[in-house]
Amino acid sequence: MNRVAIYPGTFDPITFGHIDVIKKGLKLFDRIIVAVSNVENKDYLFDSEERIEILNKALFSDLKLNRKKIQIIVFSSLTTDLCKKYKSKFILRGLRAVSDFEYEFQLAGMNRKLNNNIETIFLMSDVENQIISSRFVKEIVKLKGDIRKFTTKNTIKLLKKKYE
Repeated sequence: MNRVAIYPGTFDPITFGHIDVIKKGLKLFDRIIVAVSNVENKDYLFDSEERIEILNKALFSDLKLNRKKIQIIVFSSLTTDLCKKYKSKFILRGLRAVSDFEYEFQLAGMNRKLNNNIETIFLMSDVENQIISSRFVKEIVKLKGDIRKFTTKNTIKLLKKKYE
């Protein structure tokens, strides 16, 4: 049985928190589709092509994760439509803190109403990565701080280049 999970997010940029969720998800699913959101009402630092590049470098060059088990795509549709397209019955979501739960709970409920065959699976990143957010990583690098504890080498290079 091929169990596929969709892991949607902005990944602007990817952090060790996201990576924890992917690694834990790989223990539960045969394949994870990392779906990079490209909805137009968001203000992204990196465009979707740059985020795809960052994800590829972080996951496959820096971390040497299995390319056969992870697919990276861009999407601008409902996540439930993405599940249908990729024949997935699972949406993977990461939780950092209790404050994330209310939003994620509502989102999972709405997705369930859109398609009651889809389950949302919540995974928590490791304790040391629960405080990390893409927003904070961007803020720290913008102010010339050290972000080595928050993301991968290639991601750091591309972030620094963006703020030069």
